[in-house]
Amino acid sequence: MNKQQLANRIWESANKMRSKIEANEYKDYILGFIFYKYLSDKEVKFLIENDYTDELLPTVTEDDDETVRWVQQNLGYFISYNNLFSTWISIGRDFDVSNVTDALSAFNRNISSSHKKVFEKIFQTLETGLSKLGDSSGARTKAISGLLQLIKDIPMDGKQDYDVLGFIYEYLIEKFAANAGKKAGEFYTPHEVSLLMSEIVANHLKGKNEIEIYDSTSGSGSLLINIGKSVSKYMPNSDNIKYYAQELKENTYNLTRMNLVMRGINPSNITTRCADTLEEDWPFFDENDPVNTYETLYVDAVVSNPPYSQAWDPSNKESDARYSRFGLAPKGKADYAFLLHDLFHIKPDGIMTIVLPHGVLFRGGEEGEIRKNLIENNHIDAIIGLPANIFFGTGIPTIIMVLKQKRENTDVLIIDASKGFIKEGKNNKLRASDIKRISDAVAARADYPKFSRVVTQDEIRKNHYNLNIPRYVDSSESAESWDIYASMFGGIPKSEIDELCEYWKAFPNLKQTLFNDNGTPYVTLAANDIKSQIKNHADVIEFEKAFGDTFANFSDFLKDELLSKMTTLAITKTEDDLSENIFDRLKNIPLIDRYEAYQILDDNWSGISVDLEIIQTEGFEAAKKVDPKLIIKKKNGKDEEIQDGWTGHVIPFELVGETLLSDDYAALAADENRLSEIPSEYEDLLESLTEEEKESDILNESGDSFVAKEVTKKLKALKNEEKTTETAKFIEKLKTYEKLAKEEKELKSSIKKKSAELQKKIKITIENLSDEQVYMLLEKKWIEPLIEGLKGLPDTLVDTLVSKISALQTKYDTTLDEIEAQIKETESTLAEMIDELVGNEFDMKGLSEFKSLLLGE
Repeated sequence: MNKQQLANRIWESANKMRSKIEANEYKDYILGFIFYKYLSDKEVKFLIENDYTDELLPTVTEDDDETVRWVQQNLGYFISYNNLFSTWISIGRDFDVSNVTDALSAFNRNISSSHKKVFEKIFQTLETGLSKLGDSSGARTKAISGLLQLIKDIPMDGKQDYDVLGFIYEYLIEKFAANAGKKAGEFYTPHEVSLLMSEIVANHLKGKNEIEIYDSTSGSGSLLINIGKSVSKYMPNSDNIKYYAQELKENTYNLTRMNLVMRGINPSNITTRCADTLEEDWPFFDENDPVNTYETLYVDAVVSNPPYSQAWDPSNKESDARYSRFGLAPKGKADYAFLLHDLFHIKPDGIMTIVLPHGVLFRGGEEGEIRKNLIENNHIDAIIGLPANIFFGTGIPTIIMVLKQKRENTDVLIIDASKGFIKEGKNNKLRASDIKRISDAVAARADYPKFSRVVTQDEIRKNHYNLNIPRYVDSSESAESWDIYASMFGGIPKSEIDELCEYWKAFPNLKQTLFNDNGTPYVTLAANDIKSQIKNHADVIEFEKAFGDTFANFSDFLKDELLSKMTTLAITKTEDDLSENIFDRLKNIPLIDRYEAYQILDDNWSGISVDLEIIQTEGFEAAKKVDPKLIIKKKNGKDEEIQDGWTGHVIPFELVGETLLSDDYAALAADENRLSEIPSEYEDLLESLTEEEKESDILNESGDSFVAKEVTKKLKALKNEEKTTETAKFIEKLKTYEKLAKEEKELKSSIKKKSAELQKKIKITIENLSDEQVYMLLEKKWIEPLIEGLKGLPDTLVDTLVSKISALQTKYDTTLDEIEAQIKETESTLAEMIDELVGNEFDMKGLSEFKSLLLGE
């Protein structure tokens, strides 16, 4: 089971268990236990690596002071054998809620003094909330046992920096946020927004060997984690990243600490603080010697997603160093207070990204003055308008603002990214291609029509420091115009044909082939079959050949990158390397949107990366393994998990069937196809019945299917009746039904038998694959779909051009004169029909007047 499947299973089970508990509270329990499991498993792994055997583990107790100190020095905490998560599982029915309360109490007293800030009171939310899991000790024990069984299968040995446990942790946080609205979503920045901010920050910090990053409203900690992940791609040692996090709410602050620790970040690199960011600025000092160690925190990057337009108290803040240069945010909206706090804490060469409501770009008063000061002091680097409804719990439009302490340029890059997203449930979601398009635009600081524009300070001054995005970037679709001459007389205006100029540049001779030019400003189509004309044109054929030649050796390149290096390649870096290769190939290919190509890569990469992670974690032989296929079935009114065959651990059964057992696979597929055809033959037979035949008992009450027993009975009865033509036809229909029913029954039996036999054969085949067969199958799974996806790009482009030209043809196909003639013909026909109507005196007078109106009399 890969990490996504495991995460889905945990979420499904969690849904069933949280019927009496709010999602926002339930997450505290399940995530708290996941974290405790992580710490327990980490300690067991550490002990085993240091020569502890299973027999020796029970000797690890608090009574052994030397062992306690040794574990604390290495891990920052100590858990005795009796309190380990694995011990809870092993004692089975003897487990009691008191095991948990005793263990959490013991954890708090066994934290290393050097790691107090990371671990102290980290389980307080879990401890205080246990009472909500049941009215009695027995009920709480039962509920907790269910939770432990739910998460006991989560592994903690993922080799990738985006490890399995961390993945499941963040997946659950996102699911809880999505399903509980604002209450659970307020601390969570959607993963895609987090990735976008991370890519922008990482690009700025490239080349640094040591990095400090800070989130002033850290929530679940996902922003910090993703930035660390993105930055580490450019660093030789990810241990050279220090993380600072500040969060006001204690429950959420605990999430931050848990999430950072579970990502394998060295606890000595984590500094956290539970405090009000606006009221208690973060000077860094040693609590044992605050006077001599006082130092303001300055970092390389600050990221934050603060609560939007929160009320705050600006009283007596005029002399606060964070705000004194720029001004105080108004009492009712703290957005700029958070921004200025973040800006204050970045180093001279640092960067900050912050998510804010759209209103900060144009609201006046104190905010307008702060905005003016930020622009005049040259701090605002970029503004990115995000799609609406992208955050859980709020549909308001939001932006990402990028600021720097010192900048060489004085302009502001403004991006309208509000149109690039995919709909997912109730929310909009940035795609991988949207994230890359935006981050590339920020890096290049380039103008792209209807997307991005570099705006000078002078232009912003002329707009009175209003930064509302539509003032600078118009991303709206052009209003459709209608040519009056073409509307009256037909033809397609050359001016509208010229709007497709990018296509005519790429296909220089295509336009004159498609259109008849009579020397006027209007043209007509040379042929009706537009698609055939375009597809078979020499320019298009040459274009498709050039595209094919560009990717001719791409398959070999992928084999070398993915198959030859599968056990050693850096998974997080490889997708970037592949995208650079694709972009490089597309440099001289016009019209193809390279970000569409990137989306095809990313869609395939999500599956490839999971497989690579499994192979790198478990070894190459993992590709030759099968797993039980588990399904949920009702038994005695309860859901029960049972095995229903097998599934490939890495290589899908279906792929093995159609590739290595093609004859068996084809025979089964033929039976399945034939079985799928029979229902339509039943329908045809039903439709052929006369009304008299339908009135017999051969059909069910609703008359939409045959009743087998009644058909047999009717056939026997008809044999004794007089043989008329109608009777003979009826008998033939009933015999046809019996023949179909018999065939259907035999097919179902055959399919069941063949499917079971094929399953066994595939299982044996996978378990006995040669290395060469594994490489061949992985090529089919990983590489061929990606190649096919990219090959389809020219066809998509041609289809787009065909639809644009077809739309122009339809637009002016019928002139207003022809429409008028059609109207008159319809009116005349209707008038003639009125003459055939009869009625009383008043009816006829009304009809006469209506006829006069139609005929214009």
